[in-house]
Amino acid sequence: QVQLVESGGGLVQPGGSLRLSCAAPVSIFSINVMGWYRQAPGKQREMVAVSTIGGHTNYADPVKGRFTISRDSAKNTVDLQMNSLKPEDTAVYYCQIVLADDRHYWGQGTQVTVSS
Repeated sequence: QVQLVESGGGLVQPGGSLRLSCAAPVSIFSINVMGWYRQAPGKQREMVAVSTIGGHTNYADPVKGRFTISRDSAKNTVDLQMNSLKPEDTAVYYCQIVLADDRHYWGQGTQVTVSS
């Protein structure tokens, strides 16, 4: 079983920034697909950003130009840099990885609240 651990969430004012990090106890190079998803109260979980081992990335329209997904091979983490945050970005954020053998794993989630 692979346990993913997210960190970096918190309370931030509109226009502020946060960096989420997802620690994966496997080599970053064994991860085919990594992604960040979010779920706001009363809403379904939605994709925020996805990146493949080939370097292709996809972002949800509401976060394009503001969020950046990346891998840190030195720390073995999958990170999400979030800039120009808006109240509508408030949600629990989850990371997901898909390994080469197609196994999927989710983290426990980290709360992001954007409010003045």
